[in-house]
Amino acid sequence: MLAGAAQAQTTAAPNAARTSALAPARTRLVVAPDGSGDFRTVQEAVNAVPDQSQQRITIVVRPGTYREKLVVPALKTRVSLVGEDARTTILTYDDHSGANGINTYTSHSVLVQANDFRAENLTFQNTAGRTAGQAVALHVEGDRAVFENCRLVGDQDVLFLATDHSRQYYRNCYIEGTTDFIFGASTAVFDHCTIRSKKNSFVTAASTTERQSYGFVFLDCTLTADTTLATKVHLGRPWRPHARVVYLRTNMGGHIAPAGWDNWKNPANEKTAYFAEYQSRGPGAQPGQRVGWSHQLTKREAKRYTLKRIFGGQEAWDPMKK
Repeated sequence: MLAGAAQAQTTAAPNAARTSALAPARTRLVVAPDGSGDFRTVQEAVNAVPDQSQQRITIVVRPGTYREKLVVPALKTRVSLVGEDARTTILTYDDHSGANGINTYTSHSVLVQANDFRAENLTFQNTAGRTAGQAVALHVEGDRAVFENCRLVGDQDVLFLATDHSRQYYRNCYIEGTTDFIFGASTAVFDHCTIRSKKNSFVTAASTTERQSYGFVFLDCTLTADTTLATKVHLGRPWRPHARVVYLRTNMGGHIAPAGWDNWKNPANEKTAYFAEYQSRGPGAQPGQRVGWSHQLTKREAKRYTLKRIFGGQEAWDPMKK
């Protein structure tokens, strides 16, 4: 749990919720653990949203610790979850790979399958612990997902950017973990985020497909660490051969290994993965010592990494437009 926050707590069994009818004109729901809102659990509020809504439905989540294995199904489109303060509004569970038939794909505390999902001022947490193995806090499959001022905390495999058709945008977020804690196949931008490593391991494990032009892009982020345990952290390794990860103007702490990148014990990945940096700074920015198969972008090459280009394609998307 996050220290220093006195919180009410609600508990719900996985996916347990009452299905409620929501009047079409109602676009704002309130969740409060003390019963002062429309619902006591977040899952109940999500289930009350009309399927395939054409207008955005905002679910206000009052401060508290909500112990729920929350699912936002594919039909619950255009949902916004909005907390008051990420440090005091926590969505948490403790499933992990190997427990009761759970695996990486089902270990999530929160699963977002719907398109056009937004979250603000919330913590997504998995408390399974450092020895539990894969334990996902947030698993996102839907397209056009936005997270602002959120905290994503856990240990191994914290943030699962699951599908190659998904575009995701994280702004002013805090993400911490141990091994491969930002991983998956989606196209994702991390804008002015703080990424904290808790042990010697790897920040990213991308599984970008060959047909994708972009994978994970970090813009003006800060890489920090628990320096008592994390003194040699790599920027990424390829979960799949065509992994793509780029850091632009990122402040890197001294915990970042001079080599920067790892081939996941497979030299063949060096010919297919695309790992790059542009104007990295801080004690961990050592371009002259990076592995020879990584890239240092030119100014011209760096201009390709704009939100418009990254999230373009057949259906352009502007994540800043609410």
